Amino acid sequence: MSQWKQIQQLDIKFLEQVDYFYDDNFPMEVRQVLATWIEGQDWETASNHESMAAVLFNNFLIQLERQCSQEQNFLHRHNLKRIYQQLQLKYKTNTLHMATIISSCLREERRIISTASMQEQGPLEKSLQNSEAFERQKNMDNRVAIIRSSVQMMDQTVKYLEDVQDDFDFRYKTLQSRDPAEKNSQCMKQEVLTLQEMLNHLDFKRKEILSKMTDIIKEIDSFVTSQLNPELMDWKRRQQIACIGGPVLTGLDQLQNWFTLTAQSLFQIKRQLDKLGELILKVTYESDPIPIQKPQMEEQVKYLIYHLIKSSFVVEKQPCMPTHPQKPLIIKTQVQFTTKVRLLVKLPEVDYQLKVKTTFDKDLPPGRVNRQFFILTNNTKVMDVEESSNGCLSVEFRHLQLKEKKYPSGTKGNEGPLTVTEELHSLSFEAQFCMQGMNIGLATCSLPLVVISNVSQLPGGWASVMWYNLLTDEPENLAFFSSPPRASWSQLSEVLSWQFSTFAGRGLNKEQLSMLGEKLLGELLCLPHHSENIPGKPFSFWQWLDSILELIKKHLLPVWIDGYILGFVSKETERALLREKESGTFLLRFSESHLGGITFTWVEQPENGEAKFISVEPYTKNRLSALPFADIIRDYKVIADGTVPESPLKFLYPDMPKDEAFGKHYNSQQNKGKERLLTPPQCSSPEPPMSPGMFDILNEQISPFEIASAVSVL
Repeated sequence: MSQWKQIQQLDIKFLEQVDYFYDDNFPMEVRQVLATWIEGQDWETASNHESMAAVLFNNFLIQLERQCSQEQNFLHRHNLKRIYQQLQLKYKTNTLHMATIISSCLREERRIISTASMQEQGPLEKSLQNSEAFERQKNMDNRVAIIRSSVQMMDQTVKYLEDVQDDFDFRYKTLQSRDPAEKNSQCMKQEVLTLQEMLNHLDFKRKEILSKMTDIIKEIDSFVTSQLNPELMDWKRRQQIACIGGPVLTGLDQLQNWFTLTAQSLFQIKRQLDKLGELILKVTYESDPIPIQKPQMEEQVKYLIYHLIKSSFVVEKQPCMPTHPQKPLIIKTQVQFTTKVRLLVKLPEVDYQLKVKTTFDKDLPPGRVNRQFFILTNNTKVMDVEESSNGCLSVEFRHLQLKEKKYPSGTKGNEGPLTVTEELHSLSFEAQFCMQGMNIGLATCSLPLVVISNVSQLPGGWASVMWYNLLTDEPENLAFFSSPPRASWSQLSEVLSWQFSTFAGRGLNKEQLSMLGEKLLGELLCLPHHSENIPGKPFSFWQWLDSILELIKKHLLPVWIDGYILGFVSKETERALLREKESGTFLLRFSESHLGGITFTWVEQPENGEAKFISVEPYTKNRLSALPFADIIRDYKVIADGTVPESPLKFLYPDMPKDEAFGKHYNSQQNKGKERLLTPPQCSSPEPPMSPGMFDILNEQISPFEIASAVSVL
């Protein structure tokens, strides 16, 4: 069943989540009509290779144009043509962005399907999907709209005040030009009374407008403090969680809308205050409220603008190597990585004027890290609205590289208490914002980074990234691993499940997490020793987990998504599960003794005696690269007692017929003869039979017939 068909069969609460991340950047209509074709492309790889993204974009347009021509419904055809034109215009100069969006949507679909298949969500994911979020955002939309309306109405009030003042000024100057001899005339006295009434009215309107402005400024201050800033902090926390495999991050466009409308309101109030300053140059009087109140109000507005603009400078895309798009915040020396910063205040006056400079480990206190690095490539770029499909002001650094600083002695740094993968670093960004006489220094930084020099350090580095972003919402606690906190199993298990849903399209169910927990409790939950090997094994837990994820992604994906791999089960549990089952019942589990290995064990039930359990040596990527795993299950046969080779694998645990489980994944051409006889023979003892590798060597020396004869003699 296609991924899109699985989505359509979900409950309404999950469909609402799907609806949330499909918008004009990638309309759901396109996902619907091109479902099969879209799922058949490698968007993840394309999102990091410009040439591949360009080819996929052209093919995408061809497929969409073809669908338009074949559509019989006039209205649907019209909508598809409109979407075609919009997407062509939007992505023709930035095909990488389109590939990234589609890749993210497909990945989020897989996560939702995986979540729906689980009995319940983890506590962290539940907290991120607060049912009150929609109402909260609706309230913010309404509040911003009221503020904007009030500020725009204030423009009319200021204009009215100016008209009242001009009228007063004209009559006052006219009176001044009158003949002094008429000073005591009744007409003159009446004119003076009229002017006094006009001045009183002018004074009243000035006080009124200042009072209304004060109320609006207080409302903006309250909105920013009580809602906008917390919403930004919530987005940053969700960004941390998305970095370690959690729900795909959304909502930045909405934040930009709130920030922009609030900034526009503040700058408009600033102009209105400037206008009031111009008015008192023409007309002022004793106890005039404008000179008394205006300076303090200007300071309040400037303060709000200053902090709003500074907080709107964010890292939209955390540093990430294109070679490992699902493991951000890990940088390998002399390997290109990308990052993107964005200003959430979108004002035409500042377009093309913001030059952004990036610095590595800026102002880091001496002794904080053992190694020091510098950026090899150009570290300064100008923000550009054209680099974003949604019209935001942003800049993407696509070709940054790090190099380790060498010291005069020839060494690269000092040894310290932290390992390479526990040492945290930071990438800083600076810019200067100038508008309406205000100069504001902007600064932000990435989440803490792990810098590695060898890919073998990647699993340990990823463990540090997960641990940090799981357990703290501090944006820049570079000393975190000096005394890292412990994690509860409920926290860690949820993140481990995310790794499988993100990398392999299916998370871990309760039973798998329970098995994994039994294996890990006492071994892993104090991460400072995460680089140490599992007791009795030549590798760490994180290396073991990483190798399993890689094996699933490259060789076992269909079988894993179907839920046929039990996975994390010890040999003792394995035997307990199979002991009472029918002969030929088998289960699939990941090897505990090999990196990136999968094995299967089946049970034989003799007429007299105890059940026998037979396992095979784990299949690793080398073996699986030559033959699909489903075909290995289908063709696996053993020779015993001189009989014709036959398959011992009958039922996938607990009781599903083998062909029913794996039939749809078989290659159409079944392997003949030689492959059947090359499979290792069943051993009468409980020890595992000969490994596939040993049989390859044996087959080079003797014929299949000699193998069968030798086994029958035994």
